[in-house]
Parts: sequence; C-alpha cells; structure tokens
Amino acid sequence: MASSFGTDDFATARVPARARYSWYSVAVQRFGQISALSQFLLGATLGFGMSFWDSFLAITFGAVILEVVAIALGVIGMREGISTSTLARWCGFGQAGSAVIGLAIGISLVGWFGIQSAVSAEGLYQLMPIMPVWLWALLFGLAVTAIVIKGFKSMAWTAYLTVPAFVVLVAWSVGSELAKHSLGELVASAPAGPSLTLLQGTTLVAGGFIVGAVITPDMTRFNRSVGDVVKQTIVGITLGEYVIGLVGVLLAHAIRSDNIIVIVTSTVGWIGVLIIIVGTLKINDWNLYSSGLGLVNFIGTVFGKRTNRAVVTAILGVVGSVLAAAGILERFTDFLSLLGVTFPPIAGIMVAEYFVVRTWRRELDASRAEGAMPAAAPRWVPTTLVIWLIASLVGYFVTWGLPSVNSLVLAFVLYVVAGKLGLVRGYGTAPTETSTPAPASASSV
Repeated sequence: MASSFGTDDFATARVPARARYSWYSVAVQRFGQISALSQFLLGATLGFGMSFWDSFLAITFGAVILEVVAIALGVIGMREGISTSTLARWCGFGQAGSAVIGLAIGISLVGWFGIQSAVSAEGLYQLMPIMPVWLWALLFGLAVTAIVIKGFKSMAWTAYLTVPAFVVLVAWSVGSELAKHSLGELVASAPAGPSLTLLQGTTLVAGGFIVGAVITPDMTRFNRSVGDVVKQTIVGITLGEYVIGLVGVLLAHAIRSDNIIVIVTSTVGWIGVLIIIVGTLKINDWNLYSSGLGLVNFIGTVFGKRTNRAVVTAILGVVGSVLAAAGILERFTDFLSLLGVTFPPIAGIMVAEYFVVRTWRRELDASRAEGAMPAAAPRWVPTTLVIWLIASLVGYFVTWGLPSVNSLVLAFVLYVVAGKLGLVRGYGTAPTETSTPAPASASSV
C-alpha cells in the first residue's frame, strides 16, 4: 500500500498472506525492541538497588509475564492480520473503546520515542558537544522517522543492520569494563543505591515492556503461523531481557552507578557513540510505528477520516523529538510504573474476548475467510470500559503482589464472568471504513 509519501502498511486492513514475512525477520525486530538502551537503563536500575541474583529473579518473573501476554496477543494478531487498536473493536472494546486504546498507545509510545531520543542526545552531547542536546534529539528523531515512513520492510532491513552491530558493540563495551573486575565479586557485591524489593523489580521489568507486549499484534500480523509467533517471542524476549538486562546489572555493580550514559560511554569512547546510534534506531522505529497505527485508528473512528499512516508517522516523529528535548527522561521510573498498571487490562480483556467469551468471534472468522474486514463493529461496550477502569485502579492502588499481574488477571476474570452473565453487549453499530489494499508483493525477507 504505497503512496507518494511513504507506505500505509495495511494500517486499517488485514495483512494478506502474500505480504507476510519469515519468522526470523520478525524475530530480529522483536529482539531489537528489547535489547536496547532502555533495557540497559532498566538493568542498571535493578543493579543499583538489588543484588545480582535478586535482579536475575526479577528479570525471570518479568520475562515470563511478558512472554505469556505477548504470545496470547501475538497469536490473535497473526490469525487476524490486524493491528492492535483496530483489532480491539472486535476484541471487547468496540469502536469507541478501540479509539481510546489507539490514543493511549499513540501517546505512550511517543513518550517512549522521546525517552530513547533523549538518551541518545545526552550521550552524543557528552562525547561531541558540537550541537546542543535538543538538536541532537531532533536529528535522531527525524532519522528514525524517515525509516518508519517507509514501513515494515524498511524497518526489517534496519534491524538486520543494527541488531548485530548493537550486540557486537555491547560485547566490546562490556568486555572493556568488566575485564577490570572479578565476575564473582560483581555477582556477590551489594547494590550501591537504595534497596528495591523483588516485587518492585519484577514490576519494573514487566512494566518496562508491557506496552510492547500489548501492541504485539502490530508486529505478529506479519507472521505466517502460530509456531512462528511462539519462536520469535521466546527467543526475542528471553535473549533481550537476560542478555542486555543482566549486563546492565553487572555494569551498575561495577561502576556503582545507575547512569546509563556513564555506563555506556565512560570507558569506550567512540564505541559508545555507535552503541547509542544503533540502540536508538532499532527500538525507536517500533515505538513510532505502533504509535502511528494507534493514532490512525483513533482518527478514523473519532473523526471518520482515513489518514495515511506515513503522514501521521511524520507528525508524531516531530512531536516525539520535541518531547525528548523537554526532558521526559527524568520521570522514567514513574512512567514505567504507570504503564505497568494501565495497559495489562487491555491484554486481559482482548484475550478473554477472543479465546473465551467470543462475542464477536464469528464476525472475525467469517470475514477472515473472505480476506476482508468485518462489515461493522459495536460502537460501545460499556461493560468493557468499566472493567478496564476497575482493573487499572486495582493495579495502581493495591500494593499486594505484582500490580501488572493483578490488573491483567483481574481484567481477564471480570470480563469472562461478565460474558458468562450476558453483560458483554455492544450498543450501536459502527460500519467499518472501506479499505481496498493495493497489491503487495510477497516477501521472503
């Protein structure tokens, strides 16, 4: 679906079989999402407040939560070939609810885009103070925006180049620093900062990528089978969380700091610059991509206008770069904690509707057999919005257990119960905007 300005990439349509990709192509991008500078920052935060083995447990518990959510939603995305926010219309939220999800995802991921750009800008300024930080942020934001405008294929090739480069450069960086220390001493050393509990650490890990797990259908709609979804999720999330996260833990113990810029650039000079460059490119493209899909769905459902994904992406890229210059990185931990309780209920509701309650499953199945979108969606599903609100509030205010898990499980259970009691009903009907995709060539990338 190409235009004179970028590629629409089936933003509000099903991805046809001829436009699907190999599991490896998607897996490299999944790994790239997680093995990023933000994961270093998360690992450093854990290592600054926790012992190595407590950090290991926090990463393990958090990764399991993320994998379960990502696989469940990923299978839905693969089967239907529809983006997350659009799919939500028939997965419990209706047209109005999906618009809210699209807006929430769009705003949140612009925030992530800003965080990544800010990390890059600050590091580059420390090493090359030839331009102000805000200008570095704008330049990086525009570079990533140019890649995302071209769509999934452009992002795949970017991942092929940047993911191996990032891994090699990180290994070089880690080797140069950790060679100065005994690994045994680092593993056994006490954290340098204020103590974090295991529950707090697990919440940070799960919350740190929970939006990535919720938007999994944006990526897996390009997969070809359930097996591909499972393979790429297990490989990508496991390697990303353990390899990069634990490296961040060890480095925090080594230099006794949780400052990601210090960790990456204090000893490796220009290698640090390259790490920043590739670390930004391979995570920020997906932040911006899914943000664009969410906003396209929001504009379509609220204003009834079909917009080109590439145009929306360009606007969001500029907005995200400006946010980077505004310094949202300072509220990184608060941002993670908020996401950890707000987005899991979305996953719980969508999985409950698709696999258990199945109120609108017949419409999805029938239209999928024809390669089209369902002709209409419910306009409102009030019960779902109430459940989403309750689960989010419980996740935020109830401190027992893991807030991310609490809110997700509660939303799932409440929706299933409501479905069995006949309370899940749509009010009003919203015709699906017509979309006639242009022919897309098959891809073996």
